[in-house]
Amino acid sequence: MADDGSPVDGSRGAGNSAMLETAFLYGGSAQWLEQMQAAYAKNPASVPESWREFFAELGDDSGDAARNAGGASWKRGDWPRPVSDEQVAAFDGNWALVEPKLEKKLKSAKPGASAEEIAQNVKDSIRAIMMIRAYRMRGHLAAQLDPLSLDTPEKQPELDPASYGFGAEDMGRKIFIDGYLGLDHATVSEMLDILQRTYCSTIGIEFMHISDPEEKAWLQERIEGPDKGVAFTDQGKKAILAKLIEAETFERFLHKRYPGTKRFGLDGGEAAVPALEQIIKRGGALGVREIVVGMPHRGRLNMLAAVMGKPYEQIFHEFQGGNT
Repeated sequence: MADDGSPVDGSRGAGNSAMLETAFLYGGSAQWLEQMQAAYAKNPASVPESWREFFAELGDDSGDAARNAGGASWKRGDWPRPVSDEQVAAFDGNWALVEPKLEKKLKSAKPGASAEEIAQNVKDSIRAIMMIRAYRMRGHLAAQLDPLSLDTPEKQPELDPASYGFGAEDMGRKIFIDGYLGLDHATVSEMLDILQRTYCSTIGIEFMHISDPEEKAWLQERIEGPDKGVAFTDQGKKAILAKLIEAETFERFLHKRYPGTKRFGLDGGEAAVPALEQIIKRGGALGVREIVVGMPHRGRLNMLAAVMGKPYEQIFHEFQGGNT
């Protein structure tokens, strides 16, 4: 491929020439190719002549080219579409069935309340439950998944309390939420703390597609609630860091000492080491007697050393051709 990115003809064998001429069809180049096609559709003169000829022969619709260059539908700026009508259209929770149940419970809890007060309380409860449901369905889209903070998640209007009529003056107001989040009553601020910690922190959780109510309830019970946050002690953090450093150092040593040797590196998956260790420890505390690890290729040497306790000397001996 030439410096301008166009296919080239070289004085090589037929096989090499064919490879060079079709290298741009490699799947990893798809996004780049679609962007170049979109540029051609907008202004043919903006791409090299060889690419103008190529795209002209394809005869693709310019609108399709522009849409393809935008990437997957969920990555485009115009999607997901903004919702309206207090999110009812997007989050159908059968509110017509929920309302009388909430009204009955609120009347029982407040026997002296007026009809207007009950109606307002029911409205607040429904809006709060709608907000909770929105976080369950779309909170993962706002999760902080980039450890370098280079990519900031786009704001999701469905997760804004203002979309449900809650302003700054409502943050400290108690609202009946009928056991949602493990609470009967909660302030809007308390709800947001739990929801953002659960769905929008460094782990994205998505489970509303599960059809089995028992499975869904099992997950909700374990991730939602004021007491479900994970907090590590200083000693625990140091132990995790030590394991990560050990795993990373081992990978670097193997890379330098045995270059070119197939080693099933753990690069990018170092967190699996302390995670698997914790699973084993927790399992032992719960009475597990035997654990079988269905280990993939990636990271298996590090797991043998850092988790299973296989001596480094034995691993290095095998790298140098010794018997196991």
